[in-house]
Amino acid sequence: MGIDSKNRASDATAMFESQSASGCQIRSFAVGPLQCNCTILWDQQSRDAILVDPGDEAEKIIREIEKEKLRIRAIIHTHAHFDHIGASAKMRDHTKAPLLVHPGEKWLWDNVATQGRMFGISTREIGPWSEDLDHEKIIPCGSYSWKTIFTPGHTPGSCSFLLDNILIAGDTLFQNSIGRTDLWGGDFDTIKKSIQQRLYTLDDDTIVICGHGPNTAVGIEKRSNPFVTG
Repeated sequence: MGIDSKNRASDATAMFESQSASGCQIRSFAVGPLQCNCTILWDQQSRDAILVDPGDEAEKIIREIEKEKLRIRAIIHTHAHFDHIGASAKMRDHTKAPLLVHPGEKWLWDNVATQGRMFGISTREIGPWSEDLDHEKIIPCGSYSWKTIFTPGHTPGSCSFLLDNILIAGDTLFQNSIGRTDLWGGDFDTIKKSIQQRLYTLDDDTIVICGHGPNTAVGIEKRSNPFVTG
């Protein structure tokens, strides 16, 4: 959920396919009424995969997994707002993969149904997650390894994930915007610090897959993002 909803551009509904510098396969697509960008990452040789932010439309996600004949090894979450975890229970049940989230998200995770009701959306309770995320935790995916970057501010336990020149930023950083900080556990000073100290220190050509809307790049946001200055 970004500060400026205009950044949820129409091309966010289109499939995004890319390769990191090392060749890991990436597919990102929007799901649910708030158009959360769900992302699947996989090793083309082994077909081992990671699923990021299954926010809704489990059937759509399953079709993408089955189309590529993938084995989901982990379901990871940038944060626990309902639009990013709404299909997590269904995807856990379907794939038998463990759920990973930062422990700072416990209140949000445990109250996903309450969150949904506040937006008029029915959301299933998930139950306990399997494993904690923390800063610099490595998440293997076949021959590739994604690194967790703790980026609180949008929520207390928000995380981003990095492989080479690809960053999955969740709702921390958007194209010319940042995640809202007027929701549960949000803090503007904290998200600004996370972006400046942990995301803006990455290479300028790092591609940013945002939690909603189009992709951007670290260098572009360093030059033009009006919410992160000084």
